Amino acid sequence: MKAIAVKPKTKNSAHLVEMNKPKVSDVKGGKGVLVEVLRVGACGTDREINAGEYGVAPEGFDFLVLGHENFGRVVEIGENVKDLAKGDFVVATVRRPFGHSIYDTIGQQDFTTDSEYWERGISRLHGYMAEFYVESEDFLIKIPPKISEVAVMLEPLSIIEKGLKQAEDIQKRLDIWQPKTAAVLGTGNVGLLTVLALRLRGFEVHGFGLQEPKGYLNADLCKEIGATYDSTKQLSVKDSVEKYGEYDLIFECTGYSPIIFEAMESLNENGILILASVTGGTRKTDGVESDKINQEFVLGNRAMVGTVNANREHFEMGVNDIALAEAMYTGWLAKMMTHKIEGLENFEKAFDILENSGKYSAIKTYFEVAKI
Repeated sequence: MKAIAVKPKTKNSAHLVEMNKPKVSDVKGGKGVLVEVLRVGACGTDREINAGEYGVAPEGFDFLVLGHENFGRVVEIGENVKDLAKGDFVVATVRRPFGHSIYDTIGQQDFTTDSEYWERGISRLHGYMAEFYVESEDFLIKIPPKISEVAVMLEPLSIIEKGLKQAEDIQKRLDIWQPKTAAVLGTGNVGLLTVLALRLRGFEVHGFGLQEPKGYLNADLCKEIGATYDSTKQLSVKDSVEKYGEYDLIFECTGYSPIIFEAMESLNENGILILASVTGGTRKTDGVESDKINQEFVLGNRAMVGTVNANREHFEMGVNDIALAEAMYTGWLAKMMTHKIEGLENFEKAFDILENSGKYSAIKTYFEVAKI
């Protein structure tokens, strides 16, 4: 079978490889599920791995098959698979509990404290940019056919679901927390999914991005589901408080770390700031009013938390939100799926789009590996 692989830590090494088709017997205990890949998303993580910034090949291999955003169809099951059948649509989770931390042991591998971790398409496990993969039933999420056209969006949505769940859990420190307003910093793929998730929860949502709103699809999509959109070139997050008031919740997904300090100054009392960007650069920020920020966080009982990866619970929450979104805002998610790449062999086009997303006005780029 064909797959897209890289040589980890080698810049621009993406290439096609031929591999043996996996078998259900590759998974012990009769719980193996062979999945035909239908669609697989291409995102900033894949771009960064192809740029040589990180990534670890599985043991015994000198290459890593990319891809963690996935959607496929079951073609064969092991003898002890109970909840899946041939023909079912599925999405696989990403991180596996193969570490030594207590969190791996109890099935919360997304909270592992180990420095080494196992993630499909990222670290020590091959990913889903392939024609087939095999996986244990334990790590597969069954997808209702009604949402099959947009189910490839589930993995990035799961990160948002985890962030919002963490916010809810943290805010249980308050006997009553009734958040009403939210700001979403960054309105790319993850930012738009966050705007959606918050609107589904009834928040008044204000999205912020770099581009001016005129002719900008991302801005139009915000407005289409009742959120606002502002360019930070015209209105900073900090100054937006005068227009919209302080925010009960802020979700940051820009990849630009200095904006975090503006966000910290824009929170309401008892508010919470969720950070989702993985910033691997070397930026430093001067002129931060650190005393003021510290005082407001202490006296105002504000909180800040990071979110990365997700476990089964968050994927299942995402399935529910996609189904609700398709009912409330029919067709909206499909508008995010702007760039379809037909066939894994056209991977160079996908990486060109990832490197030049502004030029292409791309929101979500994905491979169609086989027809639904």
